[in-house]
Amino acid sequence: MRHKVAGRKLGRTKEHRLAMRRNMVASLFQHETISTTIEKAKEVKPFAEKLITLAKKGTLPARRRAISLLGNRDIVDFEDGQEVKKGTVIGKLFSELGPRYLDRPGGYTRIIKLSLRRLGDNGQLVLLQLVGTVEGAEEEVKTARKKRRFGRKQKTSDESEQTVEVQETDQAEEVEMAKESAEEEPIKNQDSENKIDKEQ
Repeated sequence: MRHKVAGRKLGRTKEHRLAMRRNMVASLFQHETISTTIEKAKEVKPFAEKLITLAKKGTLPARRRAISLLGNRDIVDFEDGQEVKKGTVIGKLFSELGPRYLDRPGGYTRIIKLSLRRLGDNGQLVLLQLVGTVEGAEEEVKTARKKRRFGRKQKTSDESEQTVEVQETDQAEEVEMAKESAEEEPIKNQDSENKIDKEQ
């Protein structure tokens, strides 16, 4: 019996489990979501959250501890058929992920069950994701909406001032046009009287 023995063996040796855990967490930090079995996800989740807690400290000893636990794998993308280095996993962890979760006291990852089953052993597949990727986008949308609303309020006040100015200029133009029309009416009346006199 395995009383008080933590962790799952996952049908692997100790070295294989350690390498698998490091690879999965590095892929999680690189892509921010991975698909795996539920047993592996439950085994990897605490390790990933401990590394994010280290990244929140942001100190040099914390960075060295993270490198010793995880390694420092390169992030490589393929552009035009060639490999292009985009940085390292530890660099992304400490520059992007750590600051993202400064206000969050824990729970940086989530497990979402999928309806799919793995071919071969029919294992339950899940998504292991970093929390806040979608929430961060929603917050950006909310702040953009607030900015738009605030901008609209300013625009409406500016527009109201412009409409007052336009109304004043329109009123002045109407007064001038009325004066001109009043001056033209006697001239028209005199012309019409002259025509009537000539006809007679």
